[in-house]
Amino acid sequence: MWHGFLWSFHRSHHEPRLGRFELNDVLSGTHAPVAAALILYGCLGAPSVLRDVAYGWGFGMTAFGILYLTFHDGLMHGRLPVQGLRKVPYFQLLCDAHQIHHEKNGGPYGFFYVSPKLRSYLERRKAERPAVQQPAL
Repeated sequence: MWHGFLWSFHRSHHEPRLGRFELNDVLSGTHAPVAAALILYGCLGAPSVLRDVAYGWGFGMTAFGILYLTFHDGLMHGRLPVQGLRKVPYFQLLCDAHQIHHEKNGGPYGFFYVSPKLRSYLERRKAERPAVQQPAL
């Protein structure tokens, strides 16, 4: 979606940010009220399949939004103080995979899943880079 019909907004995320916010943040700003409306609709009135679906969809959107904010904006791009999560090897792998996404401006996206093929590529890439030496104290 982001690299398809939402590209006009998401493009700003692939360009240097000129302040605290970027046009891509509008997507998050519209995502939250829609999710809240779906949850509220699902909670009101007589139970029905439509209300159950609305509630589930809204709850799913909320969960995705929390994960997106924490992992993508926070962990991968440093916009929230959650860098300690990089100590978890899989989360560091996600960050490395997402870096490839930004270098290539397309897939693989490395958002929640790193395929075995991409994992292998990242391991080879890491092994080929010279080790950064820490300064002596």
